[in-house]
Amino acid sequence: MAARRKAGRSFDLSTFILNNLGFLAFLGGLALLYIGNAHYAEYNVRRIQVLEDEIKEKRWLYMSLQSENMYNGLRSEVVENVREDGLRMHRGKPKKLVVGSK
Repeated sequence: MAARRKAGRSFDLSTFILNNLGFLAFLGGLALLYIGNAHYAEYNVRRIQVLEDEIKEKRWLYMSLQSENMYNGLRSEVVENVREDGLRMHRGKPKKLVVGSK
């Protein structure tokens, strides 16, 4: 059975599109915003991953430098390092210097 059309009411796609052109443009703009937002979110995720890797590397460097400073700050290491310069540990009491007034 063929569909019957009512008299005077023929559906024309081109006039329908032209009558709703503003709404279709709005939908197209929303689609562009959606796509742009998705790309921007992916860009931010990639940038965050790069920054997290840099933070891990900087933290590792900080921890290794801190460990090295703690080791080099030990009394035995300091004595050993300054011995090359001719310095030695003083075993006696410290000497007091007195400056006379004029």
